[in-house]
Amino acid sequence: MHPQAALEGIWYRPGAQARRHPLFWPLYALSLPYGAAIGLRNRLYDGGGLPRTKLPCPVISVGNLTVGGTGKTPLVMLLAELMQEAGWRPAILSRGFGGRSSRGVHVVSDGRRLLATPETAGDEPVLMARTLPSVPVLTGPDRVRTGKAALDRFGAKLLILDDAFQHRRLARDLDIVLTDLTLPFGNGCLLPAGPLREPVQALKRARIVIRTGSEAEVRTSPASTDAGGLRGFHRPCELVRGDGAERHPPAMLAGKRLLAFAGLGRPDAFRKTLAALGADVADFLPFPDHHAYRRSDIEGIRQRAVAASAEFIVTTEKDAVRLAPYADFLGEVLQLRIVMDILPARETLAAMVLERIAP
Repeated sequence: MHPQAALEGIWYRPGAQARRHPLFWPLYALSLPYGAAIGLRNRLYDGGGLPRTKLPCPVISVGNLTVGGTGKTPLVMLLAELMQEAGWRPAILSRGFGGRSSRGVHVVSDGRRLLATPETAGDEPVLMARTLPSVPVLTGPDRVRTGKAALDRFGAKLLILDDAFQHRRLARDLDIVLTDLTLPFGNGCLLPAGPLREPVQALKRARIVIRTGSEAEVRTSPASTDAGGLRGFHRPCELVRGDGAERHPPAMLAGKRLLAFAGLGRPDAFRKTLAALGADVADFLPFPDHHAYRRSDIEGIRQRAVAASAEFIVTTEKDAVRLAPYADFLGEVLQLRIVMDILPARETLAAMVLERIAP
């Protein structure tokens, strides 16, 4: 079992069950100094002991409290689209996790051209740059520095920070936090005993909280009482093969026998999405988030597909970005594009954001 899967077996159990796992208490001991450090850091920022930098434009942060996927990247892309429709010129700033670039500021897209690869910039920034070709995308560990570059070099008038709720040095006008609809805080413990990056009380910093899950979960759940009262679901919108020349509606998968694989924060969510489309997921291979695929992985996937008598091999759009060096294999794979939809409506989210950032 991969270490990530072993940890998730503790993180996403109810508290009493998690405490019975033999690894829980050693991990809990490690979480105590981590929690003390996070608490001290937050108190220093809240009290002004650590300085924050304000840039001369509105700044929106999208993040979460936990490790793992809640739909941050689809929401960042939706926000960029909404803000463009409202007449703003946004730029996206990302940490670039999984990329190998050591430069302080790495330009993934200048708003006209894709200028980086997943190996140098990370998979999610490249995916955002491909999906939003008119939006500059920059990566780097220092959000203040990348923000200044977006303003000075590309004329951005609005900065959207991907996965930045815990990166507090750059002051922001709006914090949006996503939480999982069914298990928002896992077992309720801090890393490494649980999935929480910081205590649940930190959610008070967020102006908008969006509870996310599958479409069926979100549509049948009661209206959220969190800040903003919004819910979001991941809607499959298109199947793409290879370089994008072949496209199909997601409904094509209904009744089809599949071999699926995904390297995500919570890969099982992808399997559930395929099942909700009516697919027969005969075999499913989870990989670690941001997994760098090797030729041996590809051959293993092919073998498992043959053994499962799969009609199709299906993966995520994010995984397809990391498979770009293997064009031969990518031509055999269907990638499922997923977008974020908002309840009660995306216009509600746009209005809430614009109210906060309007001059």
